[in-house]
Amino acid sequence: MAELACLNGSIAPAAETSIPVTDEGLLRGYGAFEVVRVYDGRPYALDEHLDRMAHSAAALRLDEPFPRADYQREAAELLEARGGSDFDGCLRLVMTRGARRLLITEPLPPSPERIRLGFVTYAPTRVLDGVKSLSYAANVLCTQLARERGFDEALMVTPHGRVLEAPTSSIFWVEQSGVLCTPSLGERILASITRDHLTRLVEVTERPVTSEELLGAREAFLASTTREVQPVAAIEDTELPAPGEVTRKAAAAFRAHVEHALAK
Repeated sequence: MAELACLNGSIAPAAETSIPVTDEGLLRGYGAFEVVRVYDGRPYALDEHLDRMAHSAAALRLDEPFPRADYQREAAELLEARGGSDFDGCLRLVMTRGARRLLITEPLPPSPERIRLGFVTYAPTRVLDGVKSLSYAANVLCTQLARERGFDEALMVTPHGRVLEAPTSSIFWVEQSGVLCTPSLGERILASITRDHLTRLVEVTERPVTSEELLGAREAFLASTTREVQPVAAIEDTELPAPGEVTRKAAAAFRAHVEHALAK
């Protein structure tokens, strides 16, 4: 079935849905967005995604009040039109500076079972701290730069060597002592919803890490809405067991949490 979109309440095929070329969401990347995982027609953690989107919209000073109730209603209508329980994929939510409210169904992005990461130097823009904006060119470029070097994905590192995150996911690693760690939000990374759930499900230490130190990890994984828990097979030239024991436990705990949440 073709993917669908809902633009300001009107549902149509995604390929036939358009916004004016003057919308600042298109011209300047001025807007907020979220991507929600959908399991058998049911959106996971939709309320939390809407909370973060409302925060992003306020931080970006978007002109319109955040239309939370509209997104909730239209998400249900769009997913039902897309096939209801037969749809397993993603739901993208967009709010532009041009006052466009857009929802789009999407397939899960392709990704290898085990991922290889390459370092890419990146300096976060402080004014966008904690904001999930449409201005994602830097993140996309980081991925492209890593792939040009033969890796599957980028691992963004500051000019001073501090590890941040991947372009669309959080990084977790296991120290030689066996402790599971992830960078703290103080490192100016996105407050990932999947990351937050994992820190509540398994014991995690939040602390900074350098790229050199990370190469000494016992195992590592990425975590995001679309990846859930994805084992890391290599960071640069350092090979890692994928999945390692801690990664398997984290993946099982998160999947059980998702199933429990959707069963309510």
